[in-house]
Amino acid sequence: MSEPYDRDNLLDRLSDPATLELQYRHIERRERELLGRRLGLDGGDVLSVGCGWHPGRHLFPAGRWRMTGVDVDPEKVAAVRERGLVENGRVGRAGALEESDGVYDVVLYRMVLHHVAYAQPLEPVLTEAARLLRPGGALVAVEPGLWHPVGAALAAANRAGLGPLVHGTPDDVPLSPARLVGGARAAGLVPELHAVTFTWRRLHPAAQRALWPLDRLGSRRRLSALGHTLLLIARRPRTRRNSAPA
Repeated sequence: MSEPYDRDNLLDRLSDPATLELQYRHIERRERELLGRRLGLDGGDVLSVGCGWHPGRHLFPAGRWRMTGVDVDPEKVAAVRERGLVENGRVGRAGALEESDGVYDVVLYRMVLHHVAYAQPLEPVLTEAARLLRPGGALVAVEPGLWHPVGAALAAANRAGLGPLVHGTPDDVPLSPARLVGGARAAGLVPELHAVTFTWRRLHPAAQRALWPLDRLGSRRRLSALGHTLLLIARRPRTRRNSAPA
């Protein structure tokens, strides 16, 4: 569960909700575009871990995808079930899920792992995702990036103990691209990284729109790690690699 959020923080006092909403919709479009191009799956079973109020249904439409939402907050699980956003829902915590091995085509962490990283290591969570995936399935994570100027500034504020004052919470921990990719590889997955966007939700709308064309470069290897928002797709191989002879 994420830490309490104080809405009376510096950045939210300076931000126009309409400006934030503009960026949220752009990010959703970019997520759909990237997954449509790179995921390579047209349907199946998806587990949304830390589903919150918005389990990521915009990425995995009903009909083609059967979604199970998991969250530590029973109220959120009940809400997404009542709203028809998931077919199934249960209470659970990342890294300690009571799910059978190899039953999902996608395990989704949408803006979840950076909260997890505040409280515990990521490695057990990524290993758990690999266990839950069918061969050929994929872990999908959307997270704030550490190597973007905004991510670096946010990390500096957190180190100084100013997180709640500046942005409302101490547990928004931007994640290093190397940590995401390396953790996925250590879990036995084959990762690829994309920048969803290089822009920031608090920029003036005209500045956001002016920078959006840069996002088309977000799949280039040398640029993807510099994204403000990152998309990790990490696949479970269909077959195990043969071990080297003794």
